[in-house]
Amino acid sequence: MRILDRGFVDRRSPWRDAHAATIAETPEGLVAAWFAGSKEGNPDVAIWFARQEDGRWSEPVRLFEGRDGGGAPQPCWNPVLHRLRAGPLLLFYKVGPRPRRWWGMVASSEDGGAHWSRPRRLPDGIFGPVKNAPLELPSGALLCGSSSELFGWRCQIERTDDSGWSWRRVAVLNHPFTRLPGGFKANQATLVDHGGGRIRALCRTKQGFVAESWSEDGGEHWSAMRATDIPHPNAAFDARRLACGRFLLVHHPNARGRDRLVASLSEDGRLWRTVLELESEPGQEFSYPSLHQDGTGLVHLVYSWKRRRIAHLVLEPGG
Repeated sequence: MRILDRGFVDRRSPWRDAHAATIAETPEGLVAAWFAGSKEGNPDVAIWFARQEDGRWSEPVRLFEGRDGGGAPQPCWNPVLHRLRAGPLLLFYKVGPRPRRWWGMVASSEDGGAHWSRPRRLPDGIFGPVKNAPLELPSGALLCGSSSELFGWRCQIERTDDSGWSWRRVAVLNHPFTRLPGGFKANQATLVDHGGGRIRALCRTKQGFVAESWSEDGGEHWSAMRATDIPHPNAAFDARRLACGRFLLVHHPNARGRDRLVASLSEDGRLWRTVLELESEPGQEFSYPSLHQDGTGLVHLVYSWKRRRIAHLVLEPGG
């Protein structure tokens, strides 16, 4: 694996704080979104969006702002882009004063992000994909790694069979009381397709490692959560199965700190080998990676660069 190109989605940065980028591919080209404003959690934090045109990113646009039912400004959080195989581009995001009190939103675009529908609020208790892209099943249903923080960190699996109009919560993967057997403070499940109906949920925790849960039946039933041997700080990561069959994980390699970001490969999704150091600078933050493999096999990675800009790397997976 090697880096083919390194740059930024945003050529100018009309904000102080940018974070939680997401990337997807449309027939019109790559698209990216993130939240930005004066500071994470402030009411001026909105969803920003850019499109890649002729190999260059467009000027970012302030796409959606947050409002509560009375019209008062609220911060936006954690956008997630996904283009359906047989449908529009979807954008999920959150609105609310803080994660334990936010709610889910979704909007759609039929023309690769040039124009968007009016955002609609998801049902109470449903948040949509909280950090990483949903897994689109052969049926066209979306399986989403979601989470709730209202009564402690809980990973939950949500499913929509009609492009985000109706929802059901399939499973809750953990309880957040770590003093009890099997307790994990976990959220932001990343769903990785292992083939044959086997799906692995890799989850962020506050305990210094990545946790996991497995489904053997396409996401309907899930095993009890358990710890993996992947060290990780309390931070986001992304993982997916590549077209070649190998697995890619972009993560922080230690149980503390966000100042190093690496790419690791695995043949089976269990044993990982670090192959690229993407960023390393003591005292800085490189975080919240989001992955997409395009139709040519190249891997696109976006992430928060020092919490000021959105970096974009193009990776060649290799043989």
